Amino acid sequence: MAPSFFFLAAMPVLTVLIFLVALRWPAKYAMPLAYFVTVVIAWWAWGTDASVIAAASIHGVVTMLNILYIIFGAILLLYTLRESGAIRTLRNAFTAISPDRRIQAIVVAWLFGALIEGAAGFGTPAAVAAPLLVAIGFPAMAAVLCALIIQSTCVSFGAAGTPILVGVHTGLSGQPLVDSQLGTLPFSDYLFEIAVNVGCTLSLEYSYP
Repeated sequence: MAPSFFFLAAMPVLTVLIFLVALRWPAKYAMPLAYFVTVVIAWWAWGTDASVIAAASIHGVVTMLNILYIIFGAILLLYTLRESGAIRTLRNAFTAISPDRRIQAIVVAWLFGALIEGAAGFGTPAAVAAPLLVAIGFPAMAAVLCALIIQSTCVSFGAAGTPILVGVHTGLSGQPLVDSQLGTLPFSDYLFEIAVNVGCTLSLEYSYP
């Protein structure tokens, strides 16, 4: 029974991989199909009530709108820079810092990308930093790889700390096991310690030669 349950749980992801990645269907066709597969499995295999499926669908739409709202701001910033000619100024400024592409990658993808990640998150550094790298002469593939790899350094604090404040706080706050381990330590202080430890771990990881 366990393999069949695993297969059913993996079906939505496999649907996306097959139709979106392998068959190269447009997302507007592949994603609704994956949603339909998910609904059918939830209703038929897991016996989920229709009201729960509807509520989860509505929650997904609201979450999607929140993410799109954030990404829209990043895309708007990028197009504003391009149409106003400011991207040319940025290209000249970044190029003048150093002709070494390694330095340019650190300044644009890491430092500037970290700023965008902290303000917006949800993949926006790749949408903003990668075109900037291309604009200063990076090959397209190298620009995308730099933006995606370096983005992982600051993702824990992305979108104004959403992963820590919402993800960790929502998952751990009020849990009896966590409270018993904390003793008299306030949870806000514990959350601060988590953030510091994550930041220190990332610094050590990317400073190691």
